[in-house]
Amino acid sequence: NKGEKNIMKLSDNTIAIIKNFSEINTNILIKPGKELSTISTMRNIFAKASIEETFDTEFGIYDLNEFLAVLSSMKNPVMSFQDKLMTITPEGRKKGTRYFYSDPSVIVAPTKEVNMPEAEVTFSLSKDNLEELKRMASTLKTPDLALIGEKGGDIDLRVCDKKNDTGNTHDIPVGEGATGDYTFYFKVENLKMISGDYDVSVSSKSISHFKHKTLPIEYWIALEPDSTISK
Repeated sequence: NKGEKNIMKLSDNTIAIIKNFSEINTNILIKPGKELSTISTMRNIFAKASIEETFDTEFGIYDLNEFLAVLSSMKNPVMSFQDKLMTITPEGRKKGTRYFYSDPSVIVAPTKEVNMPEAEVTFSLSKDNLEELKRMASTLKTPDLALIGEKGGDIDLRVCDKKNDTGNTHDIPVGEGATGDYTFYFKVENLKMISGDYDVSVSSKSISHFKHKTLPIEYWIALEPDSTISK
């Protein structure tokens, strides 16, 4: 049977990555190899991860949440890839779900790598600090995250509503010795990173890079256009 050789079980790590990517974009184009990547429909979040498995075929999935629900409804699901579809069956069974690939033309997928320019600011962001920022943004109903530096002084992350001068804010210090005066703005809703500790670099050319310290996963997140820097 053609395609029978191409049989795969996804590891828990890979499923966690696909679940995380589904929050960035509900569709994905999977390419041959050991790498998954996705881009948000607004093209302001790009993510890439290395995985343990190797895919042999290129295929699109239009609704990742549906796909993940199919996998989680079976015990030890096994995927077998054919030309236009895959079959997903519980281990030890011959038949299960016939799941058709999506046409790549209807999927928003990355077309090129992100070229990260030189960064003016680099810092470490711990898992606890990332979760605290998200929690406080939700509590205070603040849509924005500002990375604020004063030349020679502290570097802080602040959740805020930049449109409201008297709105509540919450600050976390992430570094010292800022190299200039700057305020870089992010949208809190764009912080879709999987839980963990990150090395972060931020460029005034409106892009930031979040690299997970222990998992082979990284994100590039666009800054908001009203970010400012003076050296």
